[in-house]
Amino acid sequence: MVYFVVMKKLFVLLVITSLSCLTLFGGGFQINLQGQKQTGMGHTGTGLCLDNASILFNPGALSFLDSLKGIYIGASFIMPRTTYLDYKTGYITHPEKHVGTPLTLYAVYKFKKAKKWNCGLGIYNPFGSKVQWADDWKGNALIREIDLKTFFIQPTASYKINDRIGIGAGFVYATGSFTLRKGIPLQDSLGNYGEASLEGKASGYGFNAGIYFKVNDKFSVGIDYRSQVTVNVNGGSADFSTPSSLAYKFPNTTFSTTLRLPQVATLGLGYVPNDKLKLALDINFIGWKSYDSLVIDFADNTDALEDVHSARMYKNSYIFRLGAQYTLNEKWTARCGAYYDMTPVQAGYLTPETPDADKLGITIGASFKVTKKIHIDASFLYIEGKERTDTNLETNFTGTYKTRAFVPGVSIEFVF
Repeated sequence: MVYFVVMKKLFVLLVITSLSCLTLFGGGFQINLQGQKQTGMGHTGTGLCLDNASILFNPGALSFLDSLKGIYIGASFIMPRTTYLDYKTGYITHPEKHVGTPLTLYAVYKFKKAKKWNCGLGIYNPFGSKVQWADDWKGNALIREIDLKTFFIQPTASYKINDRIGIGAGFVYATGSFTLRKGIPLQDSLGNYGEASLEGKASGYGFNAGIYFKVNDKFSVGIDYRSQVTVNVNGGSADFSTPSSLAYKFPNTTFSTTLRLPQVATLGLGYVPNDKLKLALDINFIGWKSYDSLVIDFADNTDALEDVHSARMYKNSYIFRLGAQYTLNEKWTARCGAYYDMTPVQAGYLTPETPDADKLGITIGASFKVTKKIHIDASFLYIEGKERTDTNLETNFTGTYKTRAFVPGVSIEFVF
């Protein structure tokens, strides 16, 4: 009886930590790489009208674009490096190296007969990550591998009320998927340990709305609001291998849950002191407090496999951003920026899937005009995470985590 109670707790913790990763499309898995110009400026852009990426940063600024139409295609290459350390034993390890590749695509069209209207379509990856630890590492019963992918598809319309004010909004369709592997500390007759494998797909809806206001020729203000996106997971699969004598206690089954991706509100300020220099300040508010608990409903239950109700108690967080752009000549433009990202993960809830901490980002970037119609933008982001030690309340797993990342990116823009 005691044996089954222990295994029940192990499996519940397995599912809690795995599904919390899906919930955390953001937080430790939030991707702020939705435009190369903006990334080069500390990922600012709500208070400026820079290019087609205004579809995401501020739909209200989209109506101020001069080009009749344009297509923007970009990619970033995330190269993270995380260190796990147990100070008591001296145990140290790293996840396997990998490269994440979030993509961005923006297309914009200006109506000739209705000059005040612009419309556009954005496709981007705002959340996602991949982490793969060694199968035999110390925390393999918590996580071996997780791979998250999300796509937001956003058709957008923007209206220029007058020469100073623009408004815009876009409908957001969110879709995502994840795969996950975890070890199970049970051996079969051959001495092989078990493994759990979870897979699921999620979809949901939301919106993005913004206002852009040119106070004068030098100063502009932007406000953008990205709504909370509630995504539903239905028919996710939970498969795992255990000794045959315990298989009836842990049947392969399906699950469903409702997850709430946080709202994001941004105040952006832009200042253009002269024809060459642009300065930007953005403040992001991320409503992580909506993620206070996790509820999972299994299609099949046993005395060892019950539905899950788990407190997560995330807190709202802020990101403070600064950026600058300087036009060197007709061909070249240079950029730099920085930001400070506050973690939503409170003490007692840190996990190897989301080893999140406050982070400092430093950015640089450049643009080159190949021709009047073809522009190439590039950026580089360095992220330094604060070292953090914590004991998880659910799993009692203790460790110290330190993360940094190198993120180059490039895009090409066709302007017509």
